[in-house]
Amino acid sequence: MTTKLFSFLLSALFLSSSLLAQRSTEPPEFQLQKSELEAHLRFLASDELQGRRTGEMGNNIAARYIAAQLEAYGLKPAPGLKGYYQPVSFQATTPPTQASLLLNKAEYKQGDGLLILLGNAQGIKTDAVFANYGWADEKSGYDDYKGLNVKGKIVFVLPGTPEAQDPMAVFTSMSKKRKLAQEQGAVALIELYRLQFPWSFFRSYFNKENLSLADAPSESSAGPENDIVYGWLKEQKDDNIENLQKGKKLKAELSSQGFSRRPVPSQNVAGIIKGSDPKLREEYLVLTAHYDHVGTGKNGGGAYTKEDSIFNGSRDNAMGVVALLSAAKALAEQPPRRSVLVLAVTGEELGLLGSQYYAEHPLIPLEKTIFNLNTDGAGYNDVSYVSAIGFGRTHTDDMIEAGANVFGLDVFPNPAPEQGLFDRSDNVSFAAKGVPAICLSPGMTTFDEEIGKYYHQVTDNPETIDFDYLLKYSQAFARIARLVADDTDRPKWVEGDKYEEAGKKLYGE
Repeated sequence: MTTKLFSFLLSALFLSSSLLAQRSTEPPEFQLQKSELEAHLRFLASDELQGRRTGEMGNNIAARYIAAQLEAYGLKPAPGLKGYYQPVSFQATTPPTQASLLLNKAEYKQGDGLLILLGNAQGIKTDAVFANYGWADEKSGYDDYKGLNVKGKIVFVLPGTPEAQDPMAVFTSMSKKRKLAQEQGAVALIELYRLQFPWSFFRSYFNKENLSLADAPSESSAGPENDIVYGWLKEQKDDNIENLQKGKKLKAELSSQGFSRRPVPSQNVAGIIKGSDPKLREEYLVLTAHYDHVGTGKNGGGAYTKEDSIFNGSRDNAMGVVALLSAAKALAEQPPRRSVLVLAVTGEELGLLGSQYYAEHPLIPLEKTIFNLNTDGAGYNDVSYVSAIGFGRTHTDDMIEAGANVFGLDVFPNPAPEQGLFDRSDNVSFAAKGVPAICLSPGMTTFDEEIGKYYHQVTDNPETIDFDYLLKYSQAFARIARLVADDTDRPKWVEGDKYEEAGKKLYGE
């Protein structure tokens, strides 16, 4: 062997050893493998899981898969759980097959200006009364029922609450408004349809079996026959509602039949990584991604064919679950200073119900939860970005940028502001309680044709995913999680943010 060749081999060996040593000292998120992440996504978004609709077998299989990964990575069950599942009870309700309402002389039929969603009624004949929003809040002292006798009557109300009438507020207030009306002795609650999207869309979405969080059982709600009748009314061109709003009482007749209800079990999936810092490990970073999607056929809400009726949900939100699992693996291998709760939630597509349930029944006290880093998205149209929904609101911008930039990605702040995306994913369930939160999304700069091509469509299949980008995105999510969990300072809402007061109250500031 010549001296020159020997020197070359020695240099190559030294360089290889140096690279191996450098790689071994890198945090585990730098060592994630594209092949493993691709395998996760191809399974979660496979046809066999049938669109992962909450309460169906494909959703439960996905939950079992996620739990198995958390266990393999060494995560421990959360306090109060025997395993990795937090049970979440839903109820499936099927609207009446027939319903009619006679208000004064105006007649409405089910589907034609009337949509009764809950309850059977056999020829109710009573007075109709107006109760503004049908809302009451003990903390603020607001009460639309104060001084109003609605016992045995049909109550008509405006949609939403006095504070908010956006679609999310309308949908999330439905359950409480029903309970309030029932507590006041009303026999039926009818909301007036004054929303910005077409009645036909609303009717198509709700006039089928729907899932909601199950009410706590009580003697007054032992079966479908004891439910308060609840529905929506698209007003005719008459003065009936105007007269009701003026305080006049009108005669009304209401009938419905065919309503049914059944219990549907589901679950959030949770695992704990204990922090490495003896002082900070009692504080928790919560990482979230929803693992449910919309299922198959008409449940999907989009176009489908006999050849393909499965809404696989590769982008929404198998990509997010893969990022969540990536962070779980990396952070478990080298724990950060603070503890981490990894939480895959169910029921997001039903109205953020899994995260809403967790926020009401937290496994870790919310006052010990310093931040929620959520990942969700409709898709991506620019793989040079990570989109940050809530950027500029929690003093975490530098960490988000650093975590993305190290993998060659830029941060696109708050895409499509007209869509109100912050309040449309699971991060808002934490934010509403005061926990600083943000949602990371694959590189979306606007809602355009590229997003619409796949969002809630049967075309959102694994074969269309850019797996090189999936790796970078997942690494960035894991890196950002580590930076937040390691930072000495706790994230806080910026001054004047809509959730700042809730945060001060939660943390006693």
